[in-house]
Amino acid sequence: MTSQKEQTLVLIKPDGVRRGLIGEIIRRIEAKGYVVENLKMSLVSINQLKNHYQEHEGKPFFEPLLEFMQSGPIVAMVVSGNRVIEGFRSLAGATEPTSAAPGTIRGDLARDQGTKVVQNLVHGSDSSESAQREILIFFPELQGVK
Repeated sequence: MTSQKEQTLVLIKPDGVRRGLIGEIIRRIEAKGYVVENLKMSLVSINQLKNHYQEHEGKPFFEPLLEFMQSGPIVAMVVSGNRVIEGFRSLAGATEPTSAAPGTIRGDLARDQGTKVVQNLVHGSDSSESAQREILIFFPELQGVK
């Protein structure tokens, strides 16, 4: 195994906040051995969301996704640890809650809600480049901080 300490952005989406799952999701992150370095709960601006989801612009689910993500507060976290990007995505489970494995956040806690967009509780960055970009969208005060 290689030592690869890194950071990722984790979002608890409005469905997770609404359902009171913040503590359970953070418990699972910390139980895995990762460290929550920064955390904030907020309503997300449309500009933050458009920047965050820019690769999906023009797709049929883009507008419903923005609407869902603005439907209530989110919790944004900077989480760190060895290979945390890969590890958190494994902990989160498959994007589609119905097919997410038991033992994962989505497999245990999420389900198909029959909505226009998948409401799957959490987001985790998919690469170190995405993590760096996404962290600054939700934590602009960390610009230039190491």
